[in-house]
Amino acid sequence: MRPGSGRIWFYRGIIRNDIDERIIMRIAITTPNGNVGRHLVRMLVRAGIRPLLLTRRPQSIAPELLAFVDVAEADSQDAAQVVAATRGVDAIHWVDPSVMSDDPLADYARATDALVAAVTENGIGRVVFQSSIGAEKRHGVGEIDGLAATEVALDALDIDVTHLRCGYFFSNLLFDLESLRAGRIATVLPLDAPMAWVAPRDIAEVAALTLLDQEWTGRRVQAVHGPEDLSWTEVAAILTDELRREIVAVRISDDEMRQGLLTAGMPEAMADAVLGMSTGLREGFVPEQPRTVATTTPTGLRGWVREELVPAMASGR
Repeated sequence: MRPGSGRIWFYRGIIRNDIDERIIMRIAITTPNGNVGRHLVRMLVRAGIRPLLLTRRPQSIAPELLAFVDVAEADSQDAAQVVAATRGVDAIHWVDPSVMSDDPLADYARATDALVAAVTENGIGRVVFQSSIGAEKRHGVGEIDGLAATEVALDALDIDVTHLRCGYFFSNLLFDLESLRAGRIATVLPLDAPMAWVAPRDIAEVAALTLLDQEWTGRRVQAVHGPEDLSWTEVAAILTDELRREIVAVRISDDEMRQGLLTAGMPEAMADAVLGMSTGLREGFVPEQPRTVATTTPTGLRGWVREELVPAMASGR
């Protein structure tokens, strides 16, 4: 096409046309205060993007960010709100929000419907979806079944979509502070079976690079595996070193874990969904995406423990 004819293309987060006008790509971010979102927002700001942050509580956005972002009030399970908030958006990083619920998979379905409505009605051409290892099974993996359903719904649309299949978040250890203070971590998984552990910041980096890279098209799956596979025994040894107290990994029964979740106040369906994420990946599961250079990210568990877990342990929260 000849110069001056108005052809548009993307390059590193900026839409360019052939008369050399620059139009900054509009990127929306959901759960901007989440474990991944809080890093992703700042990465995009540093890259020169002014992201649109979708949140149920606009007042929760850090004051120092407000000069660099736009904020829209939207509940990710409310299709009308999400559609209204994402008009004019070119790309979106979507997270199905995990909430304490009597029917978590129904909540995931509502979030999926809201995303599909926004993409369809607003012509959003690119989605980076924060999924999980195990979503490839499609069924039988507890809460991850909700992520699988979102993948399927996005794959049915005529858009460019990347599913980030993430490993086990380091930040999940923050839910176990009381147990760690008592010197143990409990799991229903085999103690010596290795699995991918990953820092949320590394997931954010992969998400940012994917959002800014306009060379990919179609449906993609990008695994995010962290620097190495770790067993629960190895994790306990690292925690022992870094926390300077003995931490023992203990394998408990499914019933013990479920009862513990119920005692902590989880509704039954939520407890079953959380337990199912472990039991569904326990027997002979092999991730669809093998570990490669492309899936391996740099942040190690030791560094994350020093930066985030040690202060959390000291805070007494």
